[in-house]
Amino acid sequence: MKKYQVVGIGNAIVDVLTRAEDSFLDHMGIQKGIMQLVDRARAETLYGAMRDRIEAPGGSVANTMAGIGNLGLRSAFIGRVHDDALGRFYAGSMAGDGTDFVNPPVAGGDLPTSRSMIFVSPDGERSMNTYLGISAELGPEDVSEDVAGQADFLFLEGYLFDKDKGKEAFLKAARACKAAGGKPGIAISDPFCVERHRADFLKLIEHDMDFVIGNEDEIRSLYQNDDLEADLRAVGAICPLVVCTRSGDGVSVLHEGTRIDVPVDKIVPVDATGAGDQFAAGFLYGLATGADMETSARMGSCAAREVITHMGPRPETSLPELFKAQGLL
Repeated sequence: MKKYQVVGIGNAIVDVLTRAEDSFLDHMGIQKGIMQLVDRARAETLYGAMRDRIEAPGGSVANTMAGIGNLGLRSAFIGRVHDDALGRFYAGSMAGDGTDFVNPPVAGGDLPTSRSMIFVSPDGERSMNTYLGISAELGPEDVSEDVAGQADFLFLEGYLFDKDKGKEAFLKAARACKAAGGKPGIAISDPFCVERHRADFLKLIEHDMDFVIGNEDEIRSLYQNDDLEADLRAVGAICPLVVCTRSGDGVSVLHEGTRIDVPVDKIVPVDATGAGDQFAAGFLYGLATGADMETSARMGSCAAREVITHMGPRPETSLPELFKAQGLL
């Protein structure tokens, strides 16, 4: 038995959330519904404009790991924070949620711990403005092959592809995991991220990944067209397991040539932040515990539904109890 059932690697970012009208987004020049990278000056401007802020440890795959910790799996997170108040808070919070934060906060240097200003619209959509800070400096030197090699499943965050050192860290972690018999996979993360690194994404998925998770916009962005069905077949031809979340239209899973479509109940979200992250947590829980693909997808949908019923990207109730109530455990 390996030390960890799931190891995640990604940006370690403090989320700062507030509610905002669409008119405020227009006034501040914030593009609705996507993640935008901002510089330090812009981050300070947006932070100063926020009211009734909620602060919590975040980052896409880190949120997934918090859900996995809620579910009780043996887990670890590879990330990079500064040895400042936010960084120490972040590392302690991950450990408190049941996930080992394997890299200690970094002392010295000019870059602070990363943060993302998230504006939640009345329709629940979130507009993310992220200052990457020190987390974007994660490189192969931050990856312990002993940790990656002790993972049944390794989950990578596509956002880190914005720098060559992030790509190198991914390859080191994925190959260490695979060499030890584990299964590495990736969250595509964002269509704009794919556009910046399409060739590298496709190469990584084809040669080093055992699974890929993305929403329909992210899957379509891999091949630059609007034919989702053709794109799903294309990704399925180069990767054994492809999972596509389709908002209220359900989940499509392609596993070794077999397709499963799992419906979901449509609800109006209070805050859509973290929906995809928690879907991944539920789905990975299913994989790690030997559930079939349909059950794993239903677990993912159940976890996503929980997180969109409240503000914040991490579950506030017991996911195992919710799974039991749905007949999934």
